[in-house]
Amino acid sequence: MRKLLICLTLLLTACGAARPESIVDKDELVVAIRSDVPLISFKQDGVYHGFNIDVAKYLVSRLGKQIRWLEITAGDQLNVLTDGRADLVFAHMSVTPERKKVIDFAGPYHVDFQDIAVRPADKDVIRDVRDLAGRKICWVRGTNIAQRIIDERRVKAIAVPAPDYNVCLQMIKDGRIDAISTNSQILAGLLTKPGVDLHLVGATFNEQRTSIGIRKGDVDGCEELNRAITEMYQDGTANMLLDKWFGKSGIDLSVVSVPQFEGCS
Repeated sequence: MRKLLICLTLLLTACGAARPESIVDKDELVVAIRSDVPLISFKQDGVYHGFNIDVAKYLVSRLGKQIRWLEITAGDQLNVLTDGRADLVFAHMSVTPERKKVIDFAGPYHVDFQDIAVRPADKDVIRDVRDLAGRKICWVRGTNIAQRIIDERRVKAIAVPAPDYNVCLQMIKDGRIDAISTNSQILAGLLTKPGVDLHLVGATFNEQRTSIGIRKGDVDGCEELNRAITEMYQDGTANMLLDKWFGKSGIDLSVVSVPQFEGCS
């Protein structure tokens, strides 16, 4: 009998160890966000606002959890998951094969495209991604936008590193760079900042599958989030939030449907 109990204990321990820690087991989730992206994720009077903030609040509430915010930069969005500081990352992060090697993704919760912002004086010479050849573009460390232009589009642009988009705006203002390229939602937000005078090119390229970063192996948590995202679109919340934050931005919101998920594995 004693041997049987020992075996059962070992079996249960093994079963428990086989399942990685999941967000479904927690009452409070640490949600990593950025505060440098107007309309998407920004801080005003000590309170976080934006599309990503509202989406995170909705999805985490559907899971029956509380939120504790963790403010990060783009360069931290993978590290905070791999080192256990955050449970989820809502940093307007797109899915890439390289990122999937170290973290998993729930969603996407929105599908967007890249665009380009330039100084008004350059709007006639930079009208497409190909016109970025030989020109300096901003590369926010931790993002993959510049690399997608250079590697995927094979446009020989010159990536100039910056810690965040506020520095990008300063660099394009004083002539250190020629263009800022990122997804259209982020650009729409940047153009709302006081003192920013930039022209949006309207060059739709490179699909951006905006997703939630989650720790590697948390299949249960990923599946719960995907169900919540589906509900967000089905009950009209997604349409309402997109219109709330981007309805006056010029972004085409005529067709809003549930994105095709990456799948949880």
